[in-house]
Amino acid sequence: MKNLPKILPIFPLSNFIIFPKTTVPLNIFEPRYIDMINDSMKSNKLIGMIQPKKVNDDLTPPILHNIGCLGKITSFRETEDKRYLIELKGLIRFEVIKEIESNKKYREYSVDFKRFEDDLNDKKEQLKFSDLELIFKDLKTLFEKRGFIINWKELEKQSLDETINALAMASPFSLEEKQVLLEAENLNIRKNKIAEILTTYTYDIFDNTTLQ
Repeated sequence: MKNLPKILPIFPLSNFIIFPKTTVPLNIFEPRYIDMINDSMKSNKLIGMIQPKKVNDDLTPPILHNIGCLGKITSFRETEDKRYLIELKGLIRFEVIKEIESNKKYREYSVDFKRFEDDLNDKKEQLKFSDLELIFKDLKTLFEKRGFIINWKELEKQSLDETINALAMASPFSLEEKQVLLEAENLNIRKNKIAEILTTYTYDIFDNTTLQ
């Protein structure tokens, strides 16, 4: 925890969410975020990812959610047309304290990691795959129905928290639902939230119809 930065460059990317212990590819092309990646690569390779809130007004800059996830750049490549292709590994969630005034083109925030220290622990939470079989079964059905391809055998080789976070991130849930999963305090609560969200998809999954 001591080495975590108190101020983070923030990438407020719509329709994108990253969870701890997951890795995602990003295509960077906007000049201000090219600047952000350049600055990050020169220092600690860390950036904060937060979803903007969905509001009716087209606010610039957009209002952000209070909880985001710290990501570390683990792979970096520049294309011929000057875009950056990076891979970002989620490390730990954070809570926003306030925006910092700066001359940079991108936004910076003072952040706090205290609530989410357990994200950095390798200790295994007391959950078993058998506890999750029904959730996985319903999730699998939902994924397949929406045309998502998931290598379930590979997933089961991962640790349970990696699996749950990967499924939460890749699932065809709405971004608001994924934000709820991101903010869940621990893995057990996240598992229960996935189950709750899945119940709202049940009719869609099994082609059931309801009386109007």
